Formats: sequence, C-alpha cells, structure tokens
Amino acid sequence: MAHSMRTSTQTPYLRDRRDWQGTITRYALLPLRIFLGVTFIYAGLDKLTDDAFMSGTGAGSIGETMRAVRDSAAIPQLVDLALRNPVGFGYAMALGELAVGVGALLGLLTRLAALGGVLISLSLWLTVSWTADPYYYGNDLPYLMAWIPLVLAGATVFSVDAALRDRRRRRKGGYR
Repeated sequence: MAHSMRTSTQTPYLRDRRDWQGTITRYALLPLRIFLGVTFIYAGLDKLTDDAFMSGTGAGSIGETMRAVRDSAAIPQLVDLALRNPVGFGYAMALGELAVGVGALLGLLTRLAALGGVLISLSLWLTVSWTADPYYYGNDLPYLMAWIPLVLAGATVFSVDAALRDRRRRRKGGYR
C-alpha cells in the first residue's frame, strides 16, 4: 500500500516534467528556423535590390565575385557553370534564398526548404568560402550544418506544415 501511494504522489511530478521536456523539445528548433528564415530572406532581398551585385561585371558584381573565387574553389566547375550566365545565376541564387527563407520562416514545406538551404550553403562553401583558413572562419559551413536539423525534423510548431498535419489528423479522426 505504501508503495502505491508513493508512486501515485510521484506520477504528477514525473508527468509534469515529461510534459515540460516534451514542450521544450517541440519548440527547440523554432529559434533556428526563425534565424535561418529571416537571414535567407534578407540575403535574397539584398541581392535583388543591389544593382551592382546583379551585374555580370564590375566591383561587387556576381560575375566578379565568381571570377575571383574560380581558381581557389573546391569545385571550379560549379563556378564555371555560374559564369556561363552570372546575372541569371545571381537571380537564381537570390530567388532560391527567398524561397528557402520564406519556407523556413512560415514552416511551409520545411524539409524541402531546408534541403534547399543545405544545397545553397554547400555550393557557397565549396566555392566562395572554401579558402577560409582556418575552415571555421568561413560562414557558409555553419549555415550548412544549421540547416541539417530542419531537414531531419521539419517544423513541429508555429508552421503551415504542422497546421496541415493537424488538419489531416482531424479529418481521419485520429487527432493526437
């Protein structure tokens, strides 16, 4: 009898602790998602509104940036591909960053958006920031690593994905 009383008095505490830990776990990636979303939206808008960047030649242009990193890139063929049409590549990069940022921020197709973030960050790391020495001075590698948890987990709270998931569960009658 004493054992069952002791167990019953511990249960609410343990349940509350598990609830708290579950809540923290569900919200753990939210700050990362907000940071990456806002950062990539800003990066995309910054490129789209910078006339110097959206040019094939000249100081600060995407073309000059690509030519400057071509010989030091880990995969120079990626840079050669961008140099075929630097302005088109600049627009593709800016629009890609916008799409990835909006997807992450809204939690819309979050895993797909995060995969886009991985690919953008990986391509920038292998080209623009490849020569950073030591390697951790390059800013693209931490972004690459930061996207991976969102590829794996998606957006569990405050997201279009979560709202759609809840809606599907309610329609099936199995809301959890």
